[in-house]
Amino acid sequence: MAERSGPLTGIRIVELGGVGPTPFAAMLLSDLGADVIRLDRPPGYDGGASVDAKFNLLNRGRRSAVFDLKKPAAVEAVLRLVGAAHVVLEGFRPGVAEKLGLGPEECMAVNPALVYGRMTGWGQHGPLARDPGHDLNYISLTGVLHAVGRAGEPPVIPLNLAGDFGGGSLYLALGVVSALLESRSSGRGQVVDAAMVDGSASLMTLFYGLFAAGYWSDERGVNRLDSGAPWYNVYETADGGWISVGANESRFWRNMLRIMGIDEAELPGQHDRAQWPAMRERFAAVFRTRTRDEWCALAAGQEACLTPVLSLTEAPSNPHLRARGTFVEVEGVVQPAPAPRFSRTPGAIQRPPAEPGEHTDEVLGDWGFSPDELTTLREQGAIG
Repeated sequence: MAERSGPLTGIRIVELGGVGPTPFAAMLLSDLGADVIRLDRPPGYDGGASVDAKFNLLNRGRRSAVFDLKKPAAVEAVLRLVGAAHVVLEGFRPGVAEKLGLGPEECMAVNPALVYGRMTGWGQHGPLARDPGHDLNYISLTGVLHAVGRAGEPPVIPLNLAGDFGGGSLYLALGVVSALLESRSSGRGQVVDAAMVDGSASLMTLFYGLFAAGYWSDERGVNRLDSGAPWYNVYETADGGWISVGANESRFWRNMLRIMGIDEAELPGQHDRAQWPAMRERFAAVFRTRTRDEWCALAAGQEACLTPVLSLTEAPSNPHLRARGTFVEVEGVVQPAPAPRFSRTPGAIQRPPAEPGEHTDEVLGDWGFSPDELTTLREQGAIG
């Protein structure tokens, strides 16, 4: 596996194991060089997808140690790790970390400069703070889900990208790095409260502004960027494939029309919203006359903002993505490479995903525990 590299090299992070957005944030920080140790729960915990560890890519890059946090000795050991860390990440419901004895107060008592990153759906306070939920629930509340889909049809679930990962993981990672930067001047840590309702709402900033200006309708599928516009849409091709067209600007619009063989003079104005449905129907009929690859060949180099809609099978083989190394293969598993790119301190996947507890002794030994202490912890049932 690659030697540790990246702009966060030297940063030590303790991740209290969970599923979804917290592991993805930890993965991102690990890809950028941080030494993240994942504290997994003992066998029997029901969470996440039931797949072999090597396919659980959100856990890549980190070593795993198993701790039974219901045992006081385990909590004491974790606090010792926290004392040598720069960051703690946790994704429990509000109050759970405190109940375990690993809340911000306990952790910052042993390490005042600690950045304590908290990932929740509803946030640490508010009427729903202690309620269960998932990505879909959080984006339902913030307007995201309502805005995604076609006119007259139900909302479309955008995977769990907008809540868990976009509105959760990325905001947690940004918050942690920002707090680390601040701590270098102040010498003090702080708590980062990353809530998916806050982050997914933040992702909608552009659209709330356009809505306030009267430019954006609160109706789904009738706007410029939500499948309402014929020149910002997806179309089926003759072979059952799909292409995406993003010809927003007038010059790209004209290039697209030229490729399609349509005279602009035959059409109403590009921004005549009343005529958008009719234009979409015409475009759909034209795009069904050629295969996906034929349209892509016609559009190549023509600045028409037309691209194929690639499947998960096809995307890693795309020439552009191959040239950039956007996807890599690690021990037989194709996966997205670390992002973003750095000119001097590139990130890297430090190691493939680990089996829970695969590195318990190694991690604790590296962080200052003696063999006798490991034996005692194991006898107490504190570690796996």
